[in-house]
Amino acid sequence: MSPKGAISFIKGIMKIQTNKSSKNFLRKNEQIRVPEVRLINSDGAMLGITNTREALAKAREQELDLVEISPTAQPPVCKILDYSKYLYEQGKKNKDAKRKQKTTALKEIRLKSRIASHDLDVKVKQIEGFLRKKDMVRVYVMFYGRENQHKDIGFTMLNEMKTRLAEAGDIDGGIQTQGNRVTVTFIPKA
Repeated sequence: MSPKGAISFIKGIMKIQTNKSSKNFLRKNEQIRVPEVRLINSDGAMLGITNTREALAKAREQELDLVEISPTAQPPVCKILDYSKYLYEQGKKNKDAKRKQKTTALKEIRLKSRIASHDLDVKVKQIEGFLRKKDMVRVYVMFYGRENQHKDIGFTMLNEMKTRLAEAGDIDGGIQTQGNRVTVTFIPKA
């Protein structure tokens, strides 16, 4: 065997091993090495337990593939189908499931303890918009220097926010102090 042939042979083996390691790998046709399988027809009808060679012959008769659907069952369940069409449909199902997944983002808003009342109104409207979009919002009230002695201002500010945002969201975990800041997390109402 030439060096180039040996390299391509090794690459081929490595490719097979990487395919087997993927979680969606299904054995098909000659890759099925068990003596007998539970066979399902291309129409979905159960044909019973048959020899693997006979099942492969039936699949070839219909010009389709024999695919191992459930390898852990005793005996393994195989189905006669078009493998490339099956992979395409599985990919489509996975894509649709991913698209329909609900994702909630955590938005963070920082405020200073000396914020003006109009600026606070703007921030409350912004938080309300996030909650209507079903996002979680974490609000920080920051204290600098001497402001740390008056954290009660931050508590009153967040309590006021809580009452103003009562119809849009709830508080998750209450108001907490962390170092030089007071935080609260709002979650959208269900």
